[in-house]
Amino acid sequence: MKPTALAALAVLTVSAAPLSAQSDVACDAQCLEQIAREYRAAYRAHDRDAAPFAEEVRYTENNVEMPFPDGTWDTVTAEPGPPVVLSDPETGNVGIYTTIMQDEIEGYLAIRLHVNEEREIDEVEHVISTRRNLSSPPTPIADIRQNAVDPVINAPTPVAERASRDELAAHANGYFDTLQLNDGEIRGTCFLPEAIRRENGMLFTDIKGGFESGRYFFNNRVRREVVLIDEERQVAMARGFIDHKGVLNEYLLTDGTEVRATFQEPQSWAFLEMFKVKDGCIASVIATFYQAPYYQRSPWTVGPDR
Repeated sequence: MKPTALAALAVLTVSAAPLSAQSDVACDAQCLEQIAREYRAAYRAHDRDAAPFAEEVRYTENNVEMPFPDGTWDTVTAEPGPPVVLSDPETGNVGIYTTIMQDEIEGYLAIRLHVNEEREIDEVEHVISTRRNLSSPPTPIADIRQNAVDPVINAPTPVAERASRDELAAHANGYFDTLQLNDGEIRGTCFLPEAIRRENGMLFTDIKGGFESGRYFFNNRVRREVVLIDEERQVAMARGFIDHKGVLNEYLLTDGTEVRATFQEPQSWAFLEMFKVKDGCIASVIATFYQAPYYQRSPWTVGPDR
């Protein structure tokens, strides 16, 4: 599906995925990404004064609101990386995907920052995933030494070939619509043959084939909000939750194979996830997620869940 083919769909879906509060921030992509570097350095050093923070900073980690700084700001010991940095000058939002160490504990960290008109960070949203906060049955997580950045994510797209903000948001929503009650139908998006997905560093290929098999039918709901659009990189970033009611036992894949559902009790996955779009289709995905209480809600969500 090419970008032009998504235009009508975008009108329907973007309303279900509002971006974070708009800002006339006087900080372009270069400015935002420099602030992202300063944030990472301040975080590693446990030094709030090493980055431009507003006097009042709203801070969450794994969807729990707390005083700033706290949480992994006190425990991070290293950032092996490599980082992916995204920027959205229209909203003043910055996205970061990286790896960290807390002494001997490896983790995958996704970050959303908001930069205000004074070029100060006034919002910090962390999603941190370690083996200690992943659920049983096992959830994908890779050794951080296996982590790599797909080169396509930072590959520039000529201006004339770029999808619009609404079209990029529609791809993210199409992915989530496909994931919810996955029955083999690809809804509202498409995938390049070489598209890959990294979930907590774990590499998955053949994304389209996985969806067409219907293997994710146990996902009852995917609540989501698009929070950042990086137009230059052609990336949409979203926060959300995948809810499992735990009532499904056996079901059939699209080829007729009978399988047993993974989840036998209510639980949710919470995530910050990004989608790179190239040539009108999803080319690469990064997701950082953790096990959340069933139907947990983000403190950042305004109004009803979508």
